[in-house]
Amino acid sequence: MNNLIKAYDLGSSNVVETCQRVSVDKLVRTATKIVKKRIVEAQIEALGMSLNLTTSKTRFNGERLWFICPICRKRAGNILYNALQNLTGCRKCLRLIYRKQRFKGMIEEN
Repeated sequence: MNNLIKAYDLGSSNVVETCQRVSVDKLVRTATKIVKKRIVEAQIEALGMSLNLTTSKTRFNGERLWFICPICRKRAGNILYNALQNLTGCRKCLRLIYRKQRFKGMIEEN
């Protein structure tokens, strides 16, 4: 009769909490982050640019990749190469504006 389970006795084995756990969802999320970063790094190398990446947390515990501007060292979603200046950087550092900003209120012909 010593082998009877008593009230509130969880025992020392055969419970989920004592086992190592591998979650498919967590594994896929981790792999997706790694693959995403590696793809971006490979694309940068294919373009012949030497750019660094950084990340920021999103609102719901996600992660967003950013380029680091080689000139101002700030985060940038887009990095541009201006052949006229032979510079690579963000739009602000290269002092670039959009076409619509040049002709405010005017209709520009294409």
